[in-house]
Amino acid sequence: METAATHSFSSRQFTAHVAQAKRHANSRPVFISDRGTPTHVLMSIEEYKRLTGGGETLRAALAMPAAADDFEFDAPKARIGLRIPSFGDDE
Repeated sequence: METAATHSFSSRQFTAHVAQAKRHANSRPVFISDRGTPTHVLMSIEEYKRLTGGGETLRAALAMPAAADDFEFDAPKARIGLRIPSFGDDE
């Protein structure tokens, strides 16, 4: 799986050489594998932010402070009817 743009460590190698893996991750993704199957990717925080769109938090994205006054929303009243469940017995 290793190419010029990536580097791979087994879990055991990663545990023994964390500093080396972090150095590699500054310039390219580092794949960490368990029993030969890639399970994790280590990358720099700059690369992570680039991939996720700058690192905006979910809370900030949902808050939408600028859009709060742009529309009105009246949620309909929930109508929940209660009934006795039928389990297939005619008793």
